[in-house]
Amino acid sequence: MADTAHGIGGLSFDSKKRDLPPELGVGIALVLIIVVFEALGWLFMNDSFLFNTRENIDGIFNVARIKIIILQVAIIGIIAIGVTQVIITGGIDLSSGSVVAATAMIAMSFAQAGQIYGNPNDRAVFFELGWVDLPIIVPLIVGLGCGLVAGAINGLLIAYTKIPPFIATLGMMVTARGVAKWWTKGQPVSFPTDSYAAIGSGMTPVFIFAAVAILFGLALKYTVYGKHTYAIGSSEAAARMSGIKVDRHKVLVYTIAGLLAGLAAIVLSSKNLTAQAGMGMMYELDAIAMAVIGGVSLTGGRGSILGTVLGALIFGVIISGFTFLKLDAYYQEMVKGAIIVGAVVLDQWRQRRAAMKS
Repeated sequence: MADTAHGIGGLSFDSKKRDLPPELGVGIALVLIIVVFEALGWLFMNDSFLFNTRENIDGIFNVARIKIIILQVAIIGIIAIGVTQVIITGGIDLSSGSVVAATAMIAMSFAQAGQIYGNPNDRAVFFELGWVDLPIIVPLIVGLGCGLVAGAINGLLIAYTKIPPFIATLGMMVTARGVAKWWTKGQPVSFPTDSYAAIGSGMTPVFIFAAVAILFGLALKYTVYGKHTYAIGSSEAAARMSGIKVDRHKVLVYTIAGLLAGLAAIVLSSKNLTAQAGMGMMYELDAIAMAVIGGVSLTGGRGSILGTVLGALIFGVIISGFTFLKLDAYYQEMVKGAIIVGAVVLDQWRQRRAAMKS
């Protein structure tokens, strides 16, 4: 009797049948992956993956490796936060990587310094117009604006022309990549001002990623925006009947995803001190993978920012672990593919299990 509580209509609640939060499973998976790399490190490298083994350095953990793990997923993680919200509504965004490339090229061209080592930077895109050494706010507004426009176009196409999200964002993916190549006829854009370069220096990308994750994590959990996002993904028809302006909300969600892709482009180009048309290749798939690994359902209506952050960390640990073991990069791609398929299979299993319970 102590394990059973009666509710309305005499229905009983069995605490043993309560589902654990998906984030807990993702967290456990992250710990297990770390343990595996730790064991492989001692077995094959005679060294620890995560702990400090050098006598001349104080501290228990290998701080340098931990920083690298977080840094290498921070920029794609920013994109993944936007993609997470899109997937929760039941959509998909394949354009993120190309939007990053186009935005990076355009934003960097407004962030170029007027001089290089004391000589005029006559290769600056807008050198003849005198648009060099501009205030930092200019490339920031331009970059965020580019991402916002791309996301808004995606949302408008999906919401009001009823084009499937896969097709609409695929079209934007191709178009944005073309814009990135056309902007400077394929030439890279380099030599930003010191203020622009500071955006991607040190651990700043991690702080930006954390701030964005906290902001949208709270928004999805505690605001009307979040409730509407989940409602649309769970049942678009029911959301319309309940009075939610579904089309308008979809535009907003895709616009936010584009805005975050623009932010990621600014951070990436600042970190690399250059922008190239080939930037962001496959970023959209990595972002989707981070979300799916983090427990976001591809059918919509379920997922969280915390899960996506944990999914991003799993990616970072795998990449850093393979580098630590000195394995070739193509093994990373194989493992990524296997993890993505496994995450989707797990999601399908969860849905079937939930359907049988109901």
